[in-house]
Parts: sequence; C-alpha cells; structure tokens
Amino acid sequence: MHASHSLSRRAVLAGTAAAAALTTVPFLPGRAHAAETATTVAGQAYRWRNAVIGGTGFITGVLFHPCVRGLAYARTDIGGAYRWDDGAAHWTPLIDHMGWDDWNLLGVEAMAVDPTHPDRLYLALGTYTQSWAGNGAVLRSEDRGATWKRTDLSVKLGANEDGRGAGERLLVDPRNSDTLWLGTRHDGLLKSTDRGATWAAAPGFPPSPSASGQGVVLLVAAGRTVYAGWGDSDGSSANLYRTSDGTTWQAVPGQPTGTAAKVPIRAAYDCHTRALYVTYANAPGPNGQSDGSVHKLHATSGKWTEVTPAKPGGTASDGSADTFGYGGVAVDARRPGTVVVSTNNRWAEVDTLYRTTDGGRTWTSLKDKAVLDVSETPFLTFGADKPKFGWWIQALALDPYDSLHIVHGTGATLYGTRDLTHWAPQIRGLEETAVRQLISPPTGTAHLISGSGDIGVLYHDRLTASPSRGMSTNPVFGTATGLAQAARKPSYVVRSGWGDHGNGAYSDDGGQTWAPFPAQPAIAKDAPGPIATNADGSVLLWTFVHWDGTRYPAQRSTDNGATWSEVSSYPKGATPVADPVDPARFYTFDTDTGTVYVSSDGGLTFAKGATGLPSGDTQFKLVAAPGRSGDLWLSTKGNGLYRSTDGGAGFSKVSSCRASYVLGFGKAADGAGYPAIYQVGSTQSITAVFRSDDEAKTWVRINDDAHQWGYIGDAITGDPRVHGRVYLATNGRGIQYGEPA
Repeated sequence: MHASHSLSRRAVLAGTAAAAALTTVPFLPGRAHAAETATTVAGQAYRWRNAVIGGTGFITGVLFHPCVRGLAYARTDIGGAYRWDDGAAHWTPLIDHMGWDDWNLLGVEAMAVDPTHPDRLYLALGTYTQSWAGNGAVLRSEDRGATWKRTDLSVKLGANEDGRGAGERLLVDPRNSDTLWLGTRHDGLLKSTDRGATWAAAPGFPPSPSASGQGVVLLVAAGRTVYAGWGDSDGSSANLYRTSDGTTWQAVPGQPTGTAAKVPIRAAYDCHTRALYVTYANAPGPNGQSDGSVHKLHATSGKWTEVTPAKPGGTASDGSADTFGYGGVAVDARRPGTVVVSTNNRWAEVDTLYRTTDGGRTWTSLKDKAVLDVSETPFLTFGADKPKFGWWIQALALDPYDSLHIVHGTGATLYGTRDLTHWAPQIRGLEETAVRQLISPPTGTAHLISGSGDIGVLYHDRLTASPSRGMSTNPVFGTATGLAQAARKPSYVVRSGWGDHGNGAYSDDGGQTWAPFPAQPAIAKDAPGPIATNADGSVLLWTFVHWDGTRYPAQRSTDNGATWSEVSSYPKGATPVADPVDPARFYTFDTDTGTVYVSSDGGLTFAKGATGLPSGDTQFKLVAAPGRSGDLWLSTKGNGLYRSTDGGAGFSKVSSCRASYVLGFGKAADGAGYPAIYQVGSTQSITAVFRSDDEAKTWVRINDDAHQWGYIGDAITGDPRVHGRVYLATNGRGIQYGEPA
C-alpha cells in the first residue's frame, strides 16, 4: 500500500533550479495584509477543524527537541509541519496560513531546531523542483511556530520527490546558532549567517550540483563537526563530507563504498560514545531500494565499523527476494550505545525497527513482539485482517527524556510506543489526506462521505473521530477517482477508483457497505475516471482517463453495472453530472471546446448545449444545484463563474465573481429561498473560501489568513442539513470543515 503516494498529488518530473536567495517577508498568522484588508469582501468568523481521519499521509521526519521534555516536530511531504503537545497528546499544524498562490510550500523538505534556544524553529519548504513549481522558502520562528518570518529562495526544493524521507537537510550550526546550513537537491549547499534571513552558496563544498539527482541528502552535527551526506555518488566515490571550522570541507576518510552504501539516508550522533551512525541504501527511497547497510564512525579514531542488523538479499517467507534498504536512525540520549534503525521498502517480510544496546554488536527486531492497536484509526488495516508494522519507514525518533518512547513514520501514520512492545498511532491532530471528492448526504447517519488519494472512500459516521468502518471495502480502493449519490434515492451511492478486485462499486445503504459492479468495461482496469448516477439510481455513466492523460469513450449501464455500452456522442474524458430532479437528464462540459453537452434520454445520447464558454484549461467544474432541474453552475479558473437556468442551453456570467475554482451547495439560510452556495474563488483581490446566501448576488469570506491550506480547488460542499457548515477538500491537509463561530 501507498507505493503510489506521490502520484495522488501532482506529477513528479525532473527539474532544475538556480542559485541562492534573499527576500524576507514577515507573516503573522491571522493578521490580514493591508492590501487585502482594503479590497476583500467582509468576512464572517468561522471555526475550522479537521474531519478526523488520522494521518493517512507520508510522515517524512520527526524531531524531538534535545533540551525540552515533550517538545517534538513532524514534517510531511505535502501536508505541512506540526508541533507535538505532549500534555494534550496532540499535534498542532503550523503552516495552514500558506495560501493558494503558495500551494507549493505545503511540502516540508526539512526542519531544524536550535538546541540552545528552545523556542527557535526553522522549516525549509518546497514540494516540487519542476519548472511549473515555484521556488522554495525558509520559515523561521522565535515562538515554536506560532508566528513566522519568511525568506523566499531562488532555488527549488522537493518535499514530495524521491529522497523526501532522507535528512534532515537543514541544520543549526553547533558552533554558532546564528549560522544555518541548507542542503538542496540541485544547487549544492547553502549557508546563512543571520539565522535564515539571507542565504548564499556555501564556499568550499566539494561536490558539484547538477540539474538532476539528490544533492545534499542529510546534515548532522557531531560535537562541533558538521557532516553532510551527498546523494549523487555512484557507490565508489565519496558521499559523506565534513567540516570542523564551517569553511573547509573534505571527504570523510575510510567511508564505506559499494552498492549497499551508495546513498546515505540518515545519520545520528551518540555524544556519549562519540559514534556517528549512518544508514545507507542503493536508492534515495522511499521506493526503489533493494540493498542497504548501517555503519558506525568512531569520531575520535576515524575508524569505521559495519553494524548492519540484517543483510538484504535473502529469501522471504513467500519465496521472493528479501530486498530492502535502511532508512531512519535514532540514538538514545540517556543510554550510551543504544540505537534504533529502520528497514525500508521491505514489502514481503514487512519493514521493522532494529534496536541495539551495545553499539551495534547485536540487534533485536521490535516488530517481532509488537502488539499493534489501530482502533483509533481503523483505516490502517487497509481491508486486511491486521495492520502492518510499517512501510516507508524513514522518519524515526527516540524521545531524549524517555528511552522507551519511540515513534516511526509510515506512508499513512506515525506509530509510537512507550514500552517497546505496544504500538498505536500517535497521530491526533495530524491530517495529511489528499482529498478529491466530497458528498454530504441529505439523510442517514453520516453527514459526510469522502473520496481521497491512497485511502479510497470513507464513511464519516462522526466528524470528530476516524471513520469506525475504516476504508470502504469490497473492493478496497487505493485512490478514489469518482463518487456520486442518487439525489432522489440517497441510499444508492457509487464509487470508482483503483481497486484490488474491480474499479467500481455500489452501495444500497448510503455508503456503509459496498459491492463491486457485477462487471466493468475493459478500460476501467487501466483508466478508472469519474462516475455519476442519475437522480433515481437507474443509470450509471462512467468516464475513463488514463494517468498519462489519454481519454476514452464513456460507458453507460442500466442494470447496476452488469452490462455496459459505449456512449459515442459523449466527449471523451469529460466529467458527468446528473440532474438532481429529472432521471433522464445528464450534463457534461467539454473543456477543449468550451461546450456543454446535454442528454435528455438517460445518458443514451448527448447533444450540444451552450457553446462559446471558456476553454483550454482543465480547471473547470460543472455542478447542478440541488432540488432544481436544469440549474447549472460552471466554475472557470481564470474566467469567473457562469450559470444556466435552462438545462445548459445558455449560460450567463455571474458578475459578483472574478475567478471560481470549485463550487458546492448547502442548506439555505433561514428565510432564504435558495441553497447556500460555497465557493473557492476570488470575488475581488484574494483567493479564499466564500459563502453566498442570496443566489450569488453577494459573498462573504468565511476562511481567514490563518486558515488557507494551500491548494483547495478539488471539492467543496455544504451540509444540506446544517446551514453554514461547509466541507472543504485540501491537497494534503485532509478535510477541513467550518461552521460559524
């Protein structure tokens, strides 16, 4: 599971970047910038919370502060950073203030704490290094992430690219806490001498940066010496460098070579024994590793010792090759010679943690006697009988004040133990789901059903606890691509996605239990796309889009998926929309031509409706207003909002909206004759979340500068039973729901 985690975000391709950076911008969460205050529509105070799922994304790093009991930080590949409150046993998100234009900064490449100044925290942000992504930034805080100052870089960082579980790539210099080091993927080593306010290339660092590869993968302090790991070695050249004066760098003598030590992944220093432990793999991970090792450097003597707990390459219990690399490493601050390391990408035998109390001479696998309790987040079974101990284990931390408190990240959670035997998710408050579809049913137990990347479809019987049913099963979906409910028969729900046995399913009890369609079109195996059902659930319309963008003809079923037939008049790949009142009517929008297509015979044939609408951009959303036939709204990325009241024959532009990305409806306000409308868009100068109670004549902003969550353009819906409640899909911060304060 989760081997395709990054594919549920935006595509990851090779990229290049420039040199260093210098713009400093202060930001205080919750305080509007002056220019926005003058032009933004007056807002209504809202309380925003996560609809609880619990984790679900890749935890790429965890840091306990070495000098403050109970203080820790976590980073994720696309969902920001968090601070741990040990008393409340809860994570607090730290960068939800990142707005629409800063969506690329929700990925945290690295983080650093200052041992001598406990309130200082630094984050290196940037999700992708491709040309279409913005440059990275460094945030610095003097109050543990409550407020920030920001420096924009002229280089790109890649928190959701290969190697994102390595590190940390950011370090406070042990000799001078005003000096920071930042390792980049394609631009070498950067240095700041003013606590991250300005950055420049570090002189004298030997390796040559390139437009591809990993660059500097880790930075660690060992006493007054700084070590830097280099991820672009071929296995025969140096990949570990050090400086003792902050100016002169040299390759560490005698370092291990060979495939199993090709890429240094993480390192940790035992100050009691003066030993530096380094984990290695033959690829940066989290995928693609098949070999690895663990080595110890005696800092005083310069002697290297291999202390690998188990050699990759044997035979697994299922007869396959037992291949893996090594990932996380943590030392016990209270017990000299006690170290924990993690395997990574060990799928057949399942990844584990190895622990030694004698400096690596002998090791014990903590997985072998582990008792896992995932009752708080039942989705972690992924439809199996029991959960896995871990996968993608590269984040690993050991509490410096409690030798029995260990945490390790996976592709979906953060497990913790306080006795080395009993493990449970230590994840409260940390939500990293990439959400794609939302339904708020008009009746039934659940107020919300969601479709997401990696964890399929969830039935939210409570908003304040992880769904008790876990992931929807029969089939289990890795990623959901479609979710729809019959408007006049809400007990009938359908879903599509990447499944374990069939890529489409239906429910007759409102989404609580599921069954696969009796049959599916052949193309559904490789390209499951959005799906719709008409108002009474008698017709299914399924479209197909391959991950490479290839679009295929839609298919229609009138027998609950037992048989399917091609709809040749339907524009390939377009998203189907059912009329909420008339079972005979479907609609869709062809983004290539700016044309609406309409069916009045239950999706059997489609004819052109309105033409001449904006085209050429995939960021279009066509939605139907509930309880009304033919009342359609079209969100167009840079061209505002359009409405049709005649079933798609004609559209008029809504003058109150400058840009619209996604639109949804909820219960009408008291005395209002039209549903409340919720929108992510721009009415004047800022992209934000808005509500209209008067049919889009006026809008009120309902989020604030402290609650923006980067990219939020995939789904939004109001609650048909609670006026003012809105559910919002984010690309990495789970499902946010807001209610008037």
